Amino acid sequence: MTDQPWLVVGLGNPGPTYAGNRHNVGHMVLDVLAGRSGSTFSAHKARAAVAEARLGVLPGGAPGPRVILAKPSTYMNTSGGPVAGLAQYFGIDPDHVVVVHDEVDIPFGDVKLKSGGGEGGHNGLRDITKALGTRDYLRVRAGVGRPPGRMDTADFVLKNFSGAEAKELPFLLDDAADAVEMVLTEGLLAAQGKFHTKA
Repeated sequence: MTDQPWLVVGLGNPGPTYAGNRHNVGHMVLDVLAGRSGSTFSAHKARAAVAEARLGVLPGGAPGPRVILAKPSTYMNTSGGPVAGLAQYFGIDPDHVVVVHDEVDIPFGDVKLKSGGGEGGHNGLRDITKALGTRDYLRVRAGVGRPPGRMDTADFVLKNFSGAEAKELPFLLDDAADAVEMVLTEGLLAAQGKFHTKA
């Protein structure tokens, strides 16, 4: 089915306490995408804030594909239920699901993309894999860097960005949003070619 929309999910934790955390970079990227497309989020029964939009421009100049933007309103570790619920509600197959999330194994500011593969200890991804019954969905991974010294990874991702990082954060969010748009309009390989070779 080629006319099915895409489901783009930004991971994070709900509420103002977590809003600025590294772990919430997925939510932040979705806010950028909604801003670009002039769409606004509203509550959906699948336990998520959802906005419908068209993203990007296709190579021939036509408007990009129809997209469901979603920020689960559950905690990160239980993101799977909302993602599977929305996929079912909108009739979207896993290969049309894009998950935007923070990644400690990538230097701060870098963006990488992949389809399938392991979850790298990311509990949000693990729960989505379980709920969808497959690992074969797309991931846009926003690098937040490794914790300093002996800081626990879980503590690190639940802290806000440092002052220096906060100045660079808009560039990371823009790059990740660009990566999402490119995946939808030109495909995963083209997006990897651009973002994996960025100096």
